[in-house]
Amino acid sequence: MPDGALSPALRTPAVTRGVCRLLREMGYAVLTEFPLRNGRRADALGIGGDGHIVAVEVKSSVADFRSDGKWPHYREFCDAFYFAVPPEFPRDLLPADCGLIVADEYDAAVLRAAPPHPLHTARRKALTLQVARAASIRLHRFLDPPA
Repeated sequence: MPDGALSPALRTPAVTRGVCRLLREMGYAVLTEFPLRNGRRADALGIGGDGHIVAVEVKSSVADFRSDGKWPHYREFCDAFYFAVPPEFPRDLLPADCGLIVADEYDAAVLRAAPPHPLHTARRKALTLQVARAASIRLHRFLDPPA
């Protein structure tokens, strides 16, 4: 492929990996493919040591972004919402009222901080418990896979 670009099938996992590395460096515990109570699924959800919750929606291409109108529904489940895109993505297409992360499979950078919109206390508690349970279940499945 020209310029080392990844195929579309590999782009989303590569960007997700870079995002997770960045969030961990920033002090967040991260889960991917996290199901939300509204039936949506966050590509990455991070919880900081102070309880701050970020959600990241990965968009691997312009077609992926244009075909997905569900992203506003993630905001009710986080304090900060980001789009994460590969370096070649035309960034001017993304809404200015969302955070922006550019990532590849090895690294990522926040190019625009997400505007804060604090979660309600009850929602934060419920979501934190949901994340803790999901992380525990995933770890147990990894350590003792079903037969």
